[in-house]
Amino acid sequence: MPSLHPLPPKENSLFKRILKSYEQKQYRTGLKFAKQILTNPKFSEHGETLAMKGLIMNCMGKKEEAYDLVRRGLRNDLKSHVCWHVFGLLQRSDRKYDEAIKCYRNALKWDKDNLQILRDLSLLQIQMRDLEGYRDTRHQLLLLRPGQRASWIGYAMSFHLLDDFEMAQKILEEFRKTQVTKMFPDFEHSEFLLYQNQVMQEAGHLDQALEHIEENSSQICDVSARLEIKASIYLKLERWNEAKAVYDELLDRNPENWDYFEGMEKSSQATTIEPRLAIYSSVNEKFPRAAAPKRLPLNFATGELFEKLVDEYLRKMLRKGVPPAFVTLNGLYRDQEKAETIERILLSYLDSLEEVGKFSKEEETNGEKESPTVFLWTLFFLAQHYDYKGMTTKALECVDRASQHTPTLIELFIIRARIYKHAGNIQKAMECLDEAQSLDTADRYVNCKCAKYMLRANQVKPAEEMCAKFTREGVPAMANLNEMQCIWFQTECARSYQRLGKYGEALKKCHEIDRHFSEIIEDQFDFHTYCMRKMTLRAYISLLRLEDSLKSHRFYFQCARLAIEIYLQLHDKPLTDSNKEEEINDKNLSAKELKKLRSKQRRAQKKAQQQKEEEERARAVADKQSKNKHDPELDGPKEEELVPDKLARVEKPLEQAIYFLKPLQALARNRIDTHLLAFEIYYRKDKLLLMLQSVKRAHSLSTEHPQLHQCIIKLAKKVDEAKDVPEAVLSVVTRELKRLLDGKTVTEFNESVLDKFSNLAEYRVAAARMLVHLDPAASDRAIELLTSITDYPCKEHLQLCESVHALLEGDLKADAAAADFKQKCQKLFPCAVTFAPPETVTPAKENHVSEDEEDETKSDDNPAAIEEQAPEVEE
Repeated sequence: MPSLHPLPPKENSLFKRILKSYEQKQYRTGLKFAKQILTNPKFSEHGETLAMKGLIMNCMGKKEEAYDLVRRGLRNDLKSHVCWHVFGLLQRSDRKYDEAIKCYRNALKWDKDNLQILRDLSLLQIQMRDLEGYRDTRHQLLLLRPGQRASWIGYAMSFHLLDDFEMAQKILEEFRKTQVTKMFPDFEHSEFLLYQNQVMQEAGHLDQALEHIEENSSQICDVSARLEIKASIYLKLERWNEAKAVYDELLDRNPENWDYFEGMEKSSQATTIEPRLAIYSSVNEKFPRAAAPKRLPLNFATGELFEKLVDEYLRKMLRKGVPPAFVTLNGLYRDQEKAETIERILLSYLDSLEEVGKFSKEEETNGEKESPTVFLWTLFFLAQHYDYKGMTTKALECVDRASQHTPTLIELFIIRARIYKHAGNIQKAMECLDEAQSLDTADRYVNCKCAKYMLRANQVKPAEEMCAKFTREGVPAMANLNEMQCIWFQTECARSYQRLGKYGEALKKCHEIDRHFSEIIEDQFDFHTYCMRKMTLRAYISLLRLEDSLKSHRFYFQCARLAIEIYLQLHDKPLTDSNKEEEINDKNLSAKELKKLRSKQRRAQKKAQQQKEEEERARAVADKQSKNKHDPELDGPKEEELVPDKLARVEKPLEQAIYFLKPLQALARNRIDTHLLAFEIYYRKDKLLLMLQSVKRAHSLSTEHPQLHQCIIKLAKKVDEAKDVPEAVLSVVTRELKRLLDGKTVTEFNESVLDKFSNLAEYRVAAARMLVHLDPAASDRAIELLTSITDYPCKEHLQLCESVHALLEGDLKADAAAADFKQKCQKLFPCAVTFAPPETVTPAKENHVSEDEEDETKSDDNPAAIEEQAPEVEE
């Protein structure tokens, strides 16, 4: 529909040049043409020109001015599709997609067949998962452009996403009939055929899908995908012989794929050991260098057969010197008998290699001896074996012997560090990895591992400096790692800050990770048109499904759990005003101490100011470097700066905790920790029904989780103490609690759980906590339960003992019991720093030189310090 305020030919020609300049990103030229139209008094308020000028200003980063111009243009021409379209583009650039969709719909009222607006609308609809609206828009595009491939594909895909497979299949088949069969395979047509077959399979038409894949096999370029589809369909149709033949072909192509072996077992209907072993033996004969047919039989073999097979496998790994050999076998350690067999074989290797240089003393005496490195890798494997079993002393002995053999092997330093980490001495572990990193400064893996251990030791600054060796020059490492979305580093940073009590810094890292996931979700916008054009349709469908569940990823779960824990801590113990505390403390200080404090404060302020200036310079450099790489139109709105102090002093920490909880409740419902975290939040908000909901959801996943046991008792006590609760709510909660408590009282329930799991340390700790929660006078029995957990080893015994020790010293204030408990733990965990005698512990430092050490070096006896402090005396 033409505009109600048309321009004369001369100005209309200028307006078209504005459009062309915008499309070619010649923004200054476009502004010059817009100025020529708007300086004419007759057209100074021309709506479409004002709107286009505003759009160009937005691309140049002048958002406020752009919005003013576009709104002004819209007021002057409310029936112009151009003005509404431009307003929608502005809203889209600020990621206000719902508002942008409204603008596009208004634009279509005045020009219903505008292809560009329809395309932009469809992109927003698929981004927002408005699938029904997307279907209608794609239908309109198909009617307007039936000759375009993207019109057919987009319309079919809209039905596929709505799970209307029949309609999607019909549309795809109609489109396929219009295609001319080519003499040679074409990648795009091949991908179309595979996508069509995927729709058939999801519709449940397996026979049709099989027929389709066989008819078009010559047109499909991805041979592996074609064979995998055929094999999968044959299995579902229980056509075992055909499936077996296809899996034979697949294994010839790739004998290392574990899924192919699983399919071969199913197609062969091999249920006993002999036929299963025959499959792997035949493949092993064809491909003697393949590892999978040697490793997989170890999963089901037992007894003497297992001993024979694992002996062959270990010999090959140790001769080749494969560092991750233990990693390939540690899945077998769930079976205690197999773990003992492996240990026995390795110890026999060690004895024989030391005496005769061979794996076995019974081998021919005239044969060649094994390479000296075999002895080294045997010790290397044994060290990991003992570490896995928690036998720290033996593991370190193996590493020491291996180090005497080859002192400069980097893998030995890494294993030694891992042993110390598991033993509870992260400081020593960090030192080992620092030495490993110094041996090969170009190895990025060792560098990252060293940085990670530094963060575990709460040394944030050294870790940042370590990572700076591989980050972009001229930019602070922390800023560059955030820009590269290095989530593992930020997660470890957040944990380190949490341990140091720097909750603001920890929350800043958590929010940065949350923004990374939001950016990944936004980045899918770039693929909506690209995948249609390149016909990567199966990958596109997988992408959409991945994005829908992106925040179920373990990285996000770790970040969200950490943020929730910190916000709960801030709710329970809000931060005090440090300035007021300093004013109070100042009154109790001597003149010399006060002078020292002021000096320290000035240095801290100066250091903070320098750091801020450095970050600003780095940001300016980064912006300058990225100016020509990024299109300002595609950049999202500028996000609010994350200020640590502001994050730590938030008014409503529980609301912020709920912000992180909601994605977990939607996408990580199958994790019991999600509902346990939810309970802790709602417990503090006194929301009885939501507490009950969280407990019931957790109960449906596991009825015997020790923390769930605590939640049930907390809920019961909260109900007993509740006042002014509606009768309906109280009756519902009481009824459900009776079921959860098995009709027992709270005290009886706690005792029954303790009796049932009396030999499990986690449950003894949970029961002890609840004893004190129900009756503070029962602390003596609780202390007895807590201190007895040293007799009941568990999977994470060291961490549990550390938490119990903190509980005894903290909330229970049982110093004598804590000291006795510490002595017991010292025998159990001789390397753990937490339980080591004070004189043997080297204090960990956050940085190489702390502020306190700076104060000591700048004492009055130090001439350099006197010179530095002289101006302060004059003040």
